[in-house]
Amino acid sequence: MSRRPQALFALAAENVPLVFPPEVLARLRESVDIDPDLVVQDFADPRARDALARAEVLVTGWGCPRIDETVLDAAPRLRAVLHSAGSVKSFATHALWERGIAVSSAAVANALPVAEYTLAMILLAGKDVLATRDRLRTTRTSAGWGVIPGIGNHGRRVGVIGASRIGRRVLELLRPFDLRPVLTDPYVDERGAAALGVPLLPLHELLRTSGIVTVHAPETPETHHMIGRRELALMPDGAVLINTARGALVDHDALVAELRTGRLTAVLDVTDPEPLPVDSPLYDLPGAFVTPHLAGSQGNELARLGLAVAQEAERLVAGEEPAHAIDWAVLAREA
Repeated sequence: MSRRPQALFALAAENVPLVFPPEVLARLRESVDIDPDLVVQDFADPRARDALARAEVLVTGWGCPRIDETVLDAAPRLRAVLHSAGSVKSFATHALWERGIAVSSAAVANALPVAEYTLAMILLAGKDVLATRDRLRTTRTSAGWGVIPGIGNHGRRVGVIGASRIGRRVLELLRPFDLRPVLTDPYVDERGAAALGVPLLPLHELLRTSGIVTVHAPETPETHHMIGRRELALMPDGAVLINTARGALVDHDALVAELRTGRLTAVLDVTDPEPLPVDSPLYDLPGAFVTPHLAGSQGNELARLGLAVAQEAERLVAGEEPAHAIDWAVLAREA
């Protein structure tokens, strides 16, 4: 594409200025002809139909309507869908790939803040900061300079469940620290784990031997409640479970039962359901540290997603393949 192709925003309108602040929007518009005041939230809208007829690129994001055969029939010139968020599962249908339309996602950009959040929680959990803070607030006394046995990040084993984009980024961020990460993933073999610089363990062995376990697997029928009563029982006393993936990967009833014993603690940025009911015991249990789906891109981090789209648009105009294309064949096992 030597000229600026016609592009169209398809996402929740309130997200456009957040994901595409002025400097990012300006960079995007150097590559594509796009009107920030025309944002499609319903493909049946007459204005949307007119714009779809001209669109060569759809810039999608959170709140994008479903793109099916009917929508694609109304967009005969469409060549690419550039998604300014992570998963495309909520709106993308197989028809996109059947028609040879390139689909790209900013999931790699969104993986960074989740991995950063996870790293922070691993380091804090290793020092028992979260539980100690609660105890200090309750007792108003401390050990002062006294040594606290059993805590620290020297040689602590960290079990990473899932070599997803986020899981791999977590492994990268852990490298400078004196921790011992291990991995479990049914789609990774010994050679793949060696390339990532970590030992590969079966799930039960990872759970049994890790002081901190962090979940980065996708939500599929196979992973529903993959961490249940039996799996939690394998974790050693004092272990910490971190979940920034999807709430349904962990059986919350089983987790609550374990937390009530005081044997384990948990850091949950995702829950099942989400948000939690107001009477959920997870709000009050001393071993539970719950945040409201905060790990993903927030605030100024959203601009990183828009920048990822602008960079993909530049590749498109230059006649290059997207750097972060989505493969339909592997979409089912991605988050």
